[in-house]
Amino acid sequence: MALVRLVRARPGLSRAELAVETGLTKSTVSLLVQELVDEGWLREEEVLVTGAIGRRPTPLRIDGRRLALIGAELAVGKLCVLGMSLDGEILHRLEESFSSSERPGEILGTLAGMLADMVGCLRGEGRGLLGIGVALPGAVQEADGLLVVAPNLGWRNVPVRDELLRVLGSRGLADLPLWVQNDCDVAALGEVEFAAGEMGDPLLFIGLGIGVGAGVVVGERLLLGRRGFAGEVGHIQLQADGPLCSCGRHGCAESYFGLQSLANAQHCSVPELFERARNADPETVKALQTAGQRLGLLIHNLWTTLDPAMIVLGGSATELGQAFLNSARRSFDALAQAAGLEMPVLQPARFGAQAVPAGAAALVLHKLLLPL
Repeated sequence: MALVRLVRARPGLSRAELAVETGLTKSTVSLLVQELVDEGWLREEEVLVTGAIGRRPTPLRIDGRRLALIGAELAVGKLCVLGMSLDGEILHRLEESFSSSERPGEILGTLAGMLADMVGCLRGEGRGLLGIGVALPGAVQEADGLLVVAPNLGWRNVPVRDELLRVLGSRGLADLPLWVQNDCDVAALGEVEFAAGEMGDPLLFIGLGIGVGAGVVVGERLLLGRRGFAGEVGHIQLQADGPLCSCGRHGCAESYFGLQSLANAQHCSVPELFERARNADPETVKALQTAGQRLGLLIHNLWTTLDPAMIVLGGSATELGQAFLNSARRSFDALAQAAGLEMPVLQPARFGAQAVPAGAAALVLHKLLLPL
């Protein structure tokens, strides 16, 4: 797996270069690389013409043709399942909606059925499956596969992994590894694991949707906190006497620019909020600019706390338009300039609206490639 990580970070490395990088002998590297090629992890490119005497080096790259990963997102009112290649290509996508009246067991049963359908689709194409990652909108106890609390779903202490494995097992799919993790944590992994080269370290992902959250990758590892609950930045208090938040406190970040909070303030539904934003409704644009200022303040607070080299903005709220995002950038920039500091790289998510399910697929890759 060390060889796979090196090739992924620096595509085109040869066996000899891998031997130098790892300190392994050339013969050992050659044997390991052949195994990885046979299993579908790596592929060999045409031999380089260098003009030098002797055997020419063969460049190696990640093989996106034979192995696959499955990533799933359980969001408020929506299920999404992706089949992805090792090199980050989205191969297939399934989506289903659900109502708030459905029980957790019913929703997880639907999700398990979608996962089974995706397994059948990918195996039908002759691909080998490495595992399944599932992203959840709340605090996750990864070791037990437990969704501890998801305020926007109204769920507490739901054994998501066990329930999914039970249903998959009844369909003859008990052999597939399955991991669960917080949605913003896996989205951060997606930025790192599917990068074309080296990424900024630390990397901070800020997820903007019904809820607001964050994921941090430091030294190729997730910063999860003592109990695995790190990243609940939507409940950082921006103003003590601010609006009431879903958590029961006042002035949380989510109460200012979570999608449901924004829609409630405009006395409309979330879909209507997007429609008004697309039509540049003056009142909505003004509200989005104010919300963007608050987002810029949150970004500034996280930046001064974590000192990330790169900040990524993702989630459905990023599709509200430039009135929201440009206001956030201006607010953040003004705070950085006031302190005489240079802003870090601030960019949109690689997979856009699919950042979370793609990140869930990246969770599988991360678990398999995790450095010792």
